[in-house]
Amino acid sequence: MKIARIETFAIPPRWLLCRVETDDGVVGWGEPVVEGRAATVRTAVHELAELLVGKDPLRIEDHWQVMTKGSFYRGGPVLSSAVAGLDQALWDIAGKVFGAPVHVLLGGPVRDRVRAYSWVGGDEPAEIADAVAAQVEAGFTAVKMNASGRMNRLATVTDLDRVVERAEAAREALGPDRDFAVDFHGRFSTANARKVLPLLAPSNPLFAEEPLLPEYTHLLGDLIAASPVPVATGERLYSRTDVLPALRAGVAVLQPDLSHAGGISEVRRIAALAETFDTPIAPHCPLGPVSLAASLQIAFATPNFLIQEQSIGIHYNTGAEVLDYVVDREVFRFHEGHFRRPAGPGLGIEVDERAVRAADGRAPDWRGPIWRHPDGSFAEW
Repeated sequence: MKIARIETFAIPPRWLLCRVETDDGVVGWGEPVVEGRAATVRTAVHELAELLVGKDPLRIEDHWQVMTKGSFYRGGPVLSSAVAGLDQALWDIAGKVFGAPVHVLLGGPVRDRVRAYSWVGGDEPAEIADAVAAQVEAGFTAVKMNASGRMNRLATVTDLDRVVERAEAAREALGPDRDFAVDFHGRFSTANARKVLPLLAPSNPLFAEEPLLPEYTHLLGDLIAASPVPVATGERLYSRTDVLPALRAGVAVLQPDLSHAGGISEVRRIAALAETFDTPIAPHCPLGPVSLAASLQIAFATPNFLIQEQSIGIHYNTGAEVLDYVVDREVFRFHEGHFRRPAGPGLGIEVDERAVRAADGRAPDWRGPIWRHPDGSFAEW
């Protein structure tokens, strides 16, 4: 059995899928994408395809080593994401060849269901209570929201009050038996994060995500030591080497992304590394069906898993949904805010190839917005 063909599909709302086919007709799917750089990653996938076509698809680890280390210049989000999607597709093929879900190939399930959280926006504080109440009604036991909109370099009293008001509104709507997390999205300076984290403690968030930009990971330890709120990070860290400083800093929750951090192969290793620091993982996944399916395979096989992000019904998906690209939507049906363990081979989903091919090329060239401070200078989004 040899890899015969590798294709990519840019589909709405902002996703990129890859399809790997063997010479005897086994097909695996992956989701290699960097949000806002899909075309760039698409090029990288086809460059890496030169290393795979004609090779045995079951030599997954060897392919991972060659794809990540076979060039003098390595790493970074584009290459790591291209590798991630191809790695997912190879694991999908392996599962189909052996007639087993990927989590079985990884050692078998360690849980029967996976807790998930749903997004409730947060950019508009007045809408939080209603949005949270809707997710509670839908059966979710946890939600996540943005902590703020654009932040001043040094927060005003009003800036801080708005962050706290969001948290208080979420806690009131959830009650004491459910959880919410706040995503700082790298919008906060170190000084602002230091000021606001203690103010959030009375609302008891599950975690505060990315209070600092990843390039300031060297400052994370001091922030964590002063924070009464658990700190999470990891969506913009792409390897074991990248996450190690965050783990050493004492991060409470690690959030690797299956479509950015080298795929199933590397995230499995990242999770094992995190376990040695007594740190759970909560895979980042605001993306499409294949990324979510890969995340769930990791979640069911990983002892130190905490909770799963997912984008079904997320507020910023326009033009298409996760469920639009799978044949059997039951795989992604929620049961009291949890996913049940998928039983199908490989990634456990059947991609609707007709829908994917029809959508290819219809994805807009999505870009993250450019924000500016009142003085006209650049502001983090």
